[in-house]
Amino acid sequence: MASKINSPISRRNFMKISGAAAAGAALGGRSQVLHAMAADKAAQLSDGERKIFSACDMCFNKCGIIARVDKSGNIRKLDPNPNYLKSRGMLCARGNAGVAQLYDPDRLKHPLLRQGERGEGKWRQISWDEALDLAAEKLKTIGEKYTRCGFMFMAGTDLQSTFVHRFAEVYGSYNVLSHESNCLISRNRAFLDTFGIVPIPDTLNCKYIIMPGANRFEALVTPDSMDIVTAMQNGAKLVVLDPRYTKTAALASEWHAIRPGTDMAFFLAVMHVLINEKLYDEKFVAEMTFGFEKLRDHVQQYSPQWAEQECEIAANDIVRMARELAAAAPAAMVYPGRRSSDYEDSTQIRRSYAIVNALLGNWDRTGGMMLPHKIKVGTIPYDAPFYDNNPDDRVDAERAKMMFDEEGSFKHTRDAVIEGKPYPIKGWFTYKTNPMQTGANRNKTIEMINKLDFMITVDITMSDTAWMADLVLPAPSYLEREDPVSSFQGSSACSGVTIRNPIVPAMYESRPLFDIVKALAQRLELGEYFDFTIKDYRAAQLKKLPEVAAAIEKEGVYNEPGVEPGRHKGKPFRTVSQKIELFNQRYPDKGIDPMPVYRAPKKAPSGHFRLVVGRNAYITQSSSTNNVILHQLQPENSLWIHPKAARQLGISYGDRVEVASPVGKGQLAARVTDEIRSDTVYMDSGFGALSKGLSNVYGKGASNAEIIEDYADEVSGNMAMHETFVTVKKIQAARS
Repeated sequence: MASKINSPISRRNFMKISGAAAAGAALGGRSQVLHAMAADKAAQLSDGERKIFSACDMCFNKCGIIARVDKSGNIRKLDPNPNYLKSRGMLCARGNAGVAQLYDPDRLKHPLLRQGERGEGKWRQISWDEALDLAAEKLKTIGEKYTRCGFMFMAGTDLQSTFVHRFAEVYGSYNVLSHESNCLISRNRAFLDTFGIVPIPDTLNCKYIIMPGANRFEALVTPDSMDIVTAMQNGAKLVVLDPRYTKTAALASEWHAIRPGTDMAFFLAVMHVLINEKLYDEKFVAEMTFGFEKLRDHVQQYSPQWAEQECEIAANDIVRMARELAAAAPAAMVYPGRRSSDYEDSTQIRRSYAIVNALLGNWDRTGGMMLPHKIKVGTIPYDAPFYDNNPDDRVDAERAKMMFDEEGSFKHTRDAVIEGKPYPIKGWFTYKTNPMQTGANRNKTIEMINKLDFMITVDITMSDTAWMADLVLPAPSYLEREDPVSSFQGSSACSGVTIRNPIVPAMYESRPLFDIVKALAQRLELGEYFDFTIKDYRAAQLKKLPEVAAAIEKEGVYNEPGVEPGRHKGKPFRTVSQKIELFNQRYPDKGIDPMPVYRAPKKAPSGHFRLVVGRNAYITQSSSTNNVILHQLQPENSLWIHPKAARQLGISYGDRVEVASPVGKGQLAARVTDEIRSDTVYMDSGFGALSKGLSNVYGKGASNAEIIEDYADEVSGNMAMHETFVTVKKIQAARS
């Protein structure tokens, strides 16, 4: 597969041209979107205008913001907080569009009770007292009939999600899920099982980065995304392995259109070169790792010539990259990524990344994998009550070989609810998460919901998940909320603490999650576990950190710059051997290969394509597609398909096509492009909404959540979203 897109524009010139074009458009063009996002550096505060510190919530990064509020109490603009080291004093397109979330006409305004069938869209407005009384009654009834574990809870990444977990625990349910079980946990499992901790990459000081699959210049992670650009300006080399020519691939030093599912083959071959040519850090490996001799023997079967046949990257390129990686070490890395919901062997794929990093000796070294340092804040402790009639374990226990209990597995929990085994679950409480759009096989999620007696959703808008609920409770946006203190890790650049205060009063009848669970706890005679206010909680968090409290008050953030190398020196690793485990000693007892063993990915049936997922810079999964500003940038999604494949199917650019899998289908426009492999197709997530409460995206494009089959990583239970093969056929020609 070709690894370059022919273009007369160099990467350096592309950066200059695109930057100049954006600036020109923002200053002189008519685009409402670009005008809304343009930085107004010369603007001064107008009469009566105030500035208020806060933290963005348009994605999980929580970058620092300063809101400008006019004398009428309206938010005029969101600026980046220049004191916020994690976000480098910047704010992305999504962050700038946060005001549109606040003033979104589609916002939920009142508590709503379903009247018709689930998904029919018939609602009755009710009072908060009626809503809370009903929710408490259902929690009590289901808890008594099916045990407290008969109600499950799921929360997204949010500063108030901790209160969902607290409520679930005192209510008595083990069945708490995180959004991360759909996207992240196989990465965490792999690095934890290798290093004993999930390290952070020092991208700013790295000299050579191999990035498999991640798309850091669109799927932004602060400050990694900015730091990689800075590192490249300082001479670092970025190599991208991805079946798509993403924005990251476009700006990288090299792009290789790797065959999907073969990343492990590539990295096993890199290990083969590092070990056989003795390019690994021999002293580090001898002193700090366990199982090297076993690994050395294991990788002999995985030569670069063998890997070329699997991943379709030339053997001489694999050898060259392995040598270049070693030459730059220890300031070299295989980037660990974030989204890892790819294949049934995702944990082992990520293990191969971790092992290459270990061979480079980049642990606790500048430009390599660093020991995380997160500032520990206090809490208000509690001892949850014991319910002696509860089952012994989570409903999804034993369905994955090494699942994180605190994360769970959405895929396996859903299966258990549908099956009613090992025990029934009849209630579901969701907050700030939309598994109807983020979990594979949407029809199966609908099947699960229809097995429930009652479902409660707390959200800002009528998401697809809210659309299927029985009771929908309106939450305020992040710009209207008082939240707990949040400790953050800003890659290797810094750690810190941030806070979120309400910039404007909560609109309509929206209530924060904390107030909702506190009211429910009182109704369920659990009020003693929520006998505090948010201010009380924050005071407890900062009780032993007066300098943090002072910095937050003054600058909106407390920063501790830099994670220094050498902090782990002389300390054992949290593994069985107390060393970095190239050969994992816990795995054999769990029926898991102790070292990554390559198994070729399934081949697409004739006439089928592998569907892959990803993200662009405008949308955060499904939570921002309906945003009126961001919607102008991307009104609907399209299907990326290679010209060769399109010709064979008689498809032209803009034609309406149907994409179908064994579990679902959808229709959308074709984007015929050579920026994807000919055996692969792609579409952005968050479209094809079922909810008529999302006026901008209802019925627009196709939902990949409906089309993707629900496989799971065998080790962690992470959803495996790249295992689906689809057919594509032309439905309607593009309008001329």
